[in-house]
Amino acid sequence: MALSARNQFPGTVASIKGGAVMSEVVIDIGGGHRIVSLISASSAKRLRLKKGAPVVAVIKATEVIVSTDLPDDDDEA
Repeated sequence: MALSARNQFPGTVASIKGGAVMSEVVIDIGGGHRIVSLISASSAKRLRLKKGAPVVAVIKATEVIVSTDLPDDDDEA
């Protein structure tokens, strides 16, 4: 399947934690890196995800929010 999203990471399912509504899927993309995705439990079932299965993580985001637990300081930029 061809996609317009450029951020595609092939990997394998490292683990799946299923819940009543959502499932947490951890994908090992190699080099010691993992991507964690929360998908609906029905999607996990429909995709027949299992540990060790080959998958592709596709990331399409318009923004990334970065935060720290440092106090706000309007004097520094």
